[in-house]
Amino acid sequence: MATDLHEVGLIDKRRMREFDALCHLDVEEMPPQRIRSLREKAHVSQAVFAAVLNTSLSTVQKWEIGDKKPSGPSLKLLNLIERRGLEAVL
Repeated sequence: MATDLHEVGLIDKRRMREFDALCHLDVEEMPPQRIRSLREKAHVSQAVFAAVLNTSLSTVQKWEIGDKKPSGPSLKLLNLIERRGLEAVL
């Protein structure tokens, strides 16, 4: 669908590259200590990190202690943050 919108001129080349990068982002599982390290490197609280990832504070807390594993879009966003920094998702 995005390709069709690009072909008719409704999505520019830059946005199309961003879309492609997000769709084809290879993701790997992220252990609790790596999630915490990402957050601390960004100098944000768990609450702010949760807001950026569009999840709850308790979810971030559970990720960081290993009670829960991120998956789907959250895992993709965490991998993107690891590669490009928190600014990539703001």
